[in-house]
Amino acid sequence: MKGTVYRSTGSWYSVKTENGDFVDCRIKGKFRIQGIQSTNPIAVGDVVEFEIEELGDERFGTISAIADRKNYIVRKSVKLSKRTHIIAANLDQVFLLVTLNNPTTYPLFIDRFLATAEAYDVAAVLLFNKTDTYDSEELAEIKFLAALYRQIGYTCIGISALTGKNVEKVRQMMRDKTSMFAGHSGAGKSTLVNTLEPSLDLKTAEISEQHLQGQHTTTFPEMFDLSFGGRIIDTPGIKGFGVVDMDKDEIGDYFREFFALKENCKFNNCLHLNEPECAVKEALEEGEVAWSRYRSYVQMITGEEDNYRIDIHGKNS
Repeated sequence: MKGTVYRSTGSWYSVKTENGDFVDCRIKGKFRIQGIQSTNPIAVGDVVEFEIEELGDERFGTISAIADRKNYIVRKSVKLSKRTHIIAANLDQVFLLVTLNNPTTYPLFIDRFLATAEAYDVAAVLLFNKTDTYDSEELAEIKFLAALYRQIGYTCIGISALTGKNVEKVRQMMRDKTSMFAGHSGAGKSTLVNTLEPSLDLKTAEISEQHLQGQHTTTFPEMFDLSFGGRIIDTPGIKGFGVVDMDKDEIGDYFREFFALKENCKFNNCLHLNEPECAVKEALEEGEVAWSRYRSYVQMITGEEDNYRIDIHGKNS
């Protein structure tokens, strides 16, 4: 039988069959995917083949094969630094929820996420959430950030999952597609899903007053069918987003504005650091490339992200 993985707990998988039934499945023996050093060989969104088995009164499926992926998006494994963790597979688009505060989404986090999406061929959209909570100065900062990323070519939308601002615009973008919401805990992913599809009634939690950060409400990635067409994958909050499986000489290719300039660099293997006649550095000095983007790039290429995580106070840890 063939089906799509809708939920993964690490050892069991909820698979929806082609006729709409859900079957709890587990992996048959050792299961490895060639070329991917991942802590989870199967992810939400994967299309798998399985066989039904019966053991006494129990009935479950045993996964024997996985179909080729259109794409996938990964993060570093929390416990195994040299391994990856696949968040979801076979996506049409990913929405990153960005919040100015409670919790703070820093540009470094945004840039790492966008570079990862570029590397794995996943279309990314930035949703600047909680616009109803910002004063005029904060709204100006949001508009500045959105203008920066729009200039690079990313779609940016100011939304409020609470009041419903621009939620219909997001709903239209999601129609008949497989989408994923990502962002820090407390950024409003589950609240937005509930606003889009109230019948799902996902659990939400308030921001911690003491630490000004979100509490995890989604434990495992899970995919849901949407009444207006399409599917949404809700994910646990992501605290850090280390770059994985990228060589130094290719990271610049995942910064769209750097990639557009690289042919004008003197050296075709220019890393945009200390090389002479670097088109990216020249554009940076002319104000045509954002310093925040360049700082993110340098931190990624020098490997500082290996032990670099941003907490909500902006400290290194």
